[in-house]
Amino acid sequence: MSKSKPNEANILVKSLIYVVLIIGVIISIFPFYMMFVSATHTSGEILKVPPMLTVGSNLIKNYETLQADINFWKVFFNSIFIASVYTFLTVFLSSMAGYAFAKYNFKGKNLFFSLILLLMMIPYQVLLVPQFILMTKLGWVGTYQAIILPGLANIFGIFLMRQNMLSFPNALIDAARIDGLGEFGIFFKVVLPNVKASLGALAIYMFMSQWNSFMWPLINNMYTFPVALAQLNGTTRIDYGEIMFGASMSAIPIIIVFLIFQRQFISGILGGAIKE
Repeated sequence: MSKSKPNEANILVKSLIYVVLIIGVIISIFPFYMMFVSATHTSGEILKVPPMLTVGSNLIKNYETLQADINFWKVFFNSIFIASVYTFLTVFLSSMAGYAFAKYNFKGKNLFFSLILLLMMIPYQVLLVPQFILMTKLGWVGTYQAIILPGLANIFGIFLMRQNMLSFPNALIDAARIDGLGEFGIFFKVVLPNVKASLGALAIYMFMSQWNSFMWPLINNMYTFPVALAQLNGTTRIDYGEIMFGASMSAIPIIIVFLIFQRQFISGILGGAIKE
């Protein structure tokens, strides 16, 4: 009897934990479900009380309206292209900078790294005017490089990769040097293959950050999803059906990327807490 009571108590506790987790999952998923369902309804149906919980028949109409108002496929291309190029370049440059700060000794390294971290406290909005002036002088206003290049030196990316690479064994680097590999060979052939989780975590974060960027890509032909959808609220009419359709299409790539790389994201973030 004494053994069965603890077992029953454990089962009860685990059952309660599962119930709480299931409720948490439902609460987390429900807004996304309502967004996708609302994308198939008209504005009138969306504003009904109680709300409609089943799929409607206005999906195609909402798509056609959105395409007419913001050129959906142009906005979709802008978002994918800008976020992908930005992510690739940022991950590449951040990993190189993080490796340099983690494994090389040079004069003023700690001071320079501290100054970089201090820059994280500067609000992004403070840099908007200087960056715009610089882009104007370079003749880049209204171009993709003006949207992508200013944010490539990402402080968070450098910090994350540096923290992860601190735990990388120096013995492997020394062995690679003895085998005749150059510094770039060591970086690309030895270091990067062993920090894939960190690279995946940083890639997800950078992709989501650029995908949701709102302040910078305000050129009409360069609109990304957040900016384009915001323009719909400034029109004389507000069609919630097309807004929900656009929001749903904007969320799908982020959800797919996170579902594919969620293990790398968690491992990479946790890896930054481990130090040699």
